[in-house]
Amino acid sequence: MKHLVDPQTPSIGSLPAALLRDNCPCAECRDQVSGQRLVAITDLAPQLSVAATAEEADGLRVTFGPDGHEAVFSREWLASLTAPAVSGRREDSRQLWRAADFPAGPPSVTWADYEASHATKLRSLRQLLATGFMLLRGVPPQPGAVLTVASSFGYVRETNYGRLFDVRVERTPANLAFTGLPIGPHTDNPYRDPTPTVQLLHCLVNAADGGESGLLDGCTAAAVLRAEDPWAFDCLTTTPVTFRYADAGAELSATRPIIGLTATGLISEIRYNSRSLQPPAPGPGTSASAAAAQLTEFYRAYRAFALILLRPELTIRFSLEPGDCIVFDNTRLMHSRTGFAATGQRHLQGCYADIDGVESTAAVLARAEPG
Repeated sequence: MKHLVDPQTPSIGSLPAALLRDNCPCAECRDQVSGQRLVAITDLAPQLSVAATAEEADGLRVTFGPDGHEAVFSREWLASLTAPAVSGRREDSRQLWRAADFPAGPPSVTWADYEASHATKLRSLRQLLATGFMLLRGVPPQPGAVLTVASSFGYVRETNYGRLFDVRVERTPANLAFTGLPIGPHTDNPYRDPTPTVQLLHCLVNAADGGESGLLDGCTAAAVLRAEDPWAFDCLTTTPVTFRYADAGAELSATRPIIGLTATGLISEIRYNSRSLQPPAPGPGTSASAAAAQLTEFYRAYRAFALILLRPELTIRFSLEPGDCIVFDNTRLMHSRTGFAATGQRHLQGCYADIDGVESTAAVLARAEPG
């Protein structure tokens, strides 16, 4: 059997014939417009084989048995079969940071430049994917403008709070965010499954004394916990906890570990909100004494992580001015604010979106990049 010369390309003899036949790119097997398969795996012969191969200028021609079907595979595609899978939603593909990495505060671009230049927009979205946030300045401080920002890279995720929500002091608040109280580091909506993966907050008015915003890289904080207290890290990655929210019109809950890991043990997401966290429930058949011991262990680990989140060197502090819109990854970054006088006017509008929309828009914009 003839093999490709390129050492980065797998030998055809090492690949299952079913894999190759299932991925035939010809017009009989694939719609040439959408690229989607026309043939299901069950349509193929159960005993497929590679009967012959022949090198061509644009790749390798493979003839299959028993039906003699032919397919041409590019060298690039064949090489991709042994390339490691890459995901942007894990610690090794993100730019983990501390406050000292941004001594001048969050880097920003103007809304006008973001709208006018595909290159600027692409850089901003790539920054959002790498660091977990981007700051747009000069977004018109008008009600609903935050929805326009969200639509520039994806779609609004409507929740029980509506398509958008107002963050301001309310007379009868259903959420502490709608008061002037300080709010510690947290992710939004951990009680929702799936949780919104992108959050936007747009400042309309800020004439209050206080109310400084904060951003913290949850992946960095989790990595610090892993280095300093491996036992606590293991506890928070393996103990499912329930987050719950209820008001007159909603009752929501979701159960996940506070620190989420990939199948290979890399940090992938954070769910953390002390206002909605419930005590972990013991597993079926757990004795009362064992349940008490598990709770003791969890709360020690929970406290250890919470203390790390309070370290000043991990949080960027900044003030949102009218027209500023902060966009951040709600599965990674924690946001916070200092308290402010309820008599001073402070009005933000927010909405949620999804990180796959950011990834998709960035990928489409990248197609037009030179080279």
